[in-house]
Amino acid sequence: MELRQLHYFMKVAQKEHVTQAAEELHVAQSAVSRQIHQLEEELGVNLFMQKGRNLQLTPVGQLFCKRVETLMKDLDKAVAEIHEFLDPERGEIRIGFPHSLGIHLIPSVVAEFRNRYPNVRFRFKQGMFPSLIRDVISAEVDLAFISPFPDGHDQVEGDVVLTEELFAIVHPSHPLAKEESITLSQLKEDKFILFSEGYSLRPIVWEACLEAGFTPQIAFEGEETDTIRGLVAAGMGVSLLPEMAFFQSNPMQPAKVRISEPRITRTIGLIHRSDEKLPLVAQAFRNFLLGYFELQYKNNQKSATGTYRPDSN
Repeated sequence: MELRQLHYFMKVAQKEHVTQAAEELHVAQSAVSRQIHQLEEELGVNLFMQKGRNLQLTPVGQLFCKRVETLMKDLDKAVAEIHEFLDPERGEIRIGFPHSLGIHLIPSVVAEFRNRYPNVRFRFKQGMFPSLIRDVISAEVDLAFISPFPDGHDQVEGDVVLTEELFAIVHPSHPLAKEESITLSQLKEDKFILFSEGYSLRPIVWEACLEAGFTPQIAFEGEETDTIRGLVAAGMGVSLLPEMAFFQSNPMQPAKVRISEPRITRTIGLIHRSDEKLPLVAQAFRNFLLGYFELQYKNNQKSATGTYRPDSN
């Protein structure tokens, strides 16, 4: 069975006439008749029956026509997707990211990219570290922002695009709230509000506390940056958050204090599958992102207020 036979079959079914179908296909009538005959022989059924001067689908022909129509639509869609794959200025980019980046970073970079490529569509998927890795490997997404960067993974690869400093956040009336900087050990008597198990910021904070000589006392656990920040602002404890978490305004805001010792950072990487090429539109977005973060780094160096720092390794 050939694609040409199916194409001729659908045209005859539409026109109910071999001559008219041949004219629209710009081929000889005999070529259409021959292809239909070969298709019927292969299937072992009559797809058409004569009705006056026209042809009419037999019952089995009607059934076959419905299936072929669906097949041809899927094929057209596949061809369109291939064209989009090969066109860096249109198509769809599937990108995954952790919740903490959805507040400011993702909207900013997507808006900037779509200013240049307005025909590009985006499909977003949020997740934690393990699910983002799985989504990249299983091709659920083309690219994923992830923290920490999975260095040495055998199925994904990418680049560290940010190294972001973490700050202590405390209630505005906390004794350390107005300090320019503190050591993490100064918070050892406080109750901590941490992310739940599975979130990448939790082990970063936990290990930093151990490095500072104490085990954090956990008051509450949360799953969103807004929840952590809100509970601290309500006086329920202290926590550590990256500066990116403070872009969104909220009536209840905790105080933010820099930690001088130990210096606590998180790496944010941009990863993709290591065993295949990205679609051109996704590759264009990746190239844009690498340039975007490099420019951010240069601008922050000039202003000496840098939050975004490409990894120095």
